[in-house]
Amino acid sequence: MIRNAPTCKNFNGYKPCFPDHDCWTNGCKDPQPIGTKILIVNLDAMGDVLMTTAQLHGIKRKFPVSTVYWVTLKIAAPLLHNNPLVDYVYPYDFESLSILQQIEFDYVYSCDKSQRSCSITNMVKAKNKLGFGLDPNGKIIPLNDGALYNFRLGMDNELKFKQNTRTGQDYLAETFELEFKGDEYVFNFTQSETELIEKYKQEAGITGSDEIIGFNTGCSNLFPNKKMTVEQHIKLIEKFLSYDRFKIVLLGGPEDIERNKAIAAPFGDLVINTPATGGVRMGACYESIPQLVITGDSFGMHLAIAMKKYVIAWFGLSCWTEIELYGRGVKLFPDNLFCAPCWKKSCPHNLECISMIDMDRIISETVNYFDLAKKK
Repeated sequence: MIRNAPTCKNFNGYKPCFPDHDCWTNGCKDPQPIGTKILIVNLDAMGDVLMTTAQLHGIKRKFPVSTVYWVTLKIAAPLLHNNPLVDYVYPYDFESLSILQQIEFDYVYSCDKSQRSCSITNMVKAKNKLGFGLDPNGKIIPLNDGALYNFRLGMDNELKFKQNTRTGQDYLAETFELEFKGDEYVFNFTQSETELIEKYKQEAGITGSDEIIGFNTGCSNLFPNKKMTVEQHIKLIEKFLSYDRFKIVLLGGPEDIERNKAIAAPFGDLVINTPATGGVRMGACYESIPQLVITGDSFGMHLAIAMKKYVIAWFGLSCWTEIELYGRGVKLFPDNLFCAPCWKKSCPHNLECISMIDMDRIISETVNYFDLAKKK
């Protein structure tokens, strides 16, 4: 009779874990128990994927001996690389789904209220499924009592936009029946990335004593109104350069290339316009350079939070109460604006939430941060 494979994380069945050792015949040389098998289903939005990494701490507290699998979109998968709390990352494709359907999980944590994510949750085998799935009519439903509040936030605008004061990390932990202790995001550079960052800083003339302000200028094309105007950015940069103490770094993705060129154009070499076509991990390398990041509610904001930057985040259409800055920053949002937040893709009110951004406060909060940092 053919026996089962060793229950070890390192064993894969097609080559030895160690070149000089036959695990199948002689047993594990360095056994790493699989323990509780957990699948995280989180496809939607790179910022959300980063934010979900905060739940890994609670998972490991509850299941110290465990193996964590994560399925996400191909574009977001690199965000989970070099993460010591994630064992396997699967890009969302046919091959990955074929493999995941053959594994018997103990828990599936389903994050997204979307049909494609919920269908994965339905199709995989697991003893416990928490979060969201599909009913027989293809409708998204909560799978456990802990997911009810999270579910209601999507169904009740009054609750989501006016009443809720809980952060996304807090109610996602409740969804997964985990204890939340203010846990941070998990994101780590590789050694080669750290070396690349240092090389770029040298080439750009950045030294350890420089006071560097990062402008994350754009956002996803899905919600184009989550960004300041080019003119607003130029006005802020002019003011900061007038202090004759700050260096300015522009940050963004491929969709921000032309926009950043327009922002940088009046300033020549006084502004560092970082490349925007190297992928999300290269983008993270550039965003690691400033000590402070000015940003809208975007992936770049979540990346700055993950890297423990001081964040000045402004909000208009999205829900500022759901964002946790961990005591490293300030959130600016329109007071008493009847239509904010709204999560609309187009605005019937002349984008008042954008025009109302408190530019003077962005400047004062930034200067205060660097003044205090100097005294420490």
